[in-house]
Amino acid sequence: MNEYAVTVIGHDRPGIIADVAEILARLGLNLTDSTMTRLRGHFAMTLVCVGPPAAEEIESALEPLTDDGTLLVTVRRVVEEPTYEATGSHHVLTVHGADRLGIVASLSRTLAEAGGNITDLTTRLAGQLYVVVAEVDVPERVDVEALGAALVAAAERLGVEATFRPAEADLL
Repeated sequence: MNEYAVTVIGHDRPGIIADVAEILARLGLNLTDSTMTRLRGHFAMTLVCVGPPAAEEIESALEPLTDDGTLLVTVRRVVEEPTYEATGSHHVLTVHGADRLGIVASLSRTLAEAGGNITDLTTRLAGQLYVVVAEVDVPERVDVEALGAALVAAAERLGVEATFRPAEADLL
C-alpha cells in the first residue's frame, strides 16, 4: 500500500473537509492521521492516508477543489522513515503575555537544546494577548525541573509568563 501526506491550505469555507474526505474515500484511501485548523479565516489541513492509487491520480481527483484559486492542495508520498519514539514523560508548556517577536523561536529552541520534542503546538493572538500551548515529549535523561526553570527564564526575558507541567494522560 502507498502512504501519502495531503495538505490543503487556503481561504476557509464550509465543506472543505467533506469535499477532500469524499474524494479520498472514492479513491480507496483510508485516513490514518489528520490535523486541521483555521488561522484568521484561512484553512490548513494535513492528512496522512493509505491506499492503492498513485500520487498523480490523487492530485488529479483533488484538482477541481483548486479551480477557483482559493485552495492549494499538495500530495506527497510518505516513505518509511525512522520515527521518534518518546521514552520519557509528556509535558505541557503554556505561555501567555503581550505579543512580541521571537516567543515561539526562543522557547522551542530551549526545548530542542534539552532534547525535548514538541508533538503539538497551538498559538493564538487575541487582541494584544499572545497564547502558546505546546505538548512536549521529554526524554528520561533530561532534568525536567532544570528544563522548566530554563523555559521560565527564557519567557521572563521575553516579558511573558510560562508554565511547564506534566501532562495528564487522560487529557492527551
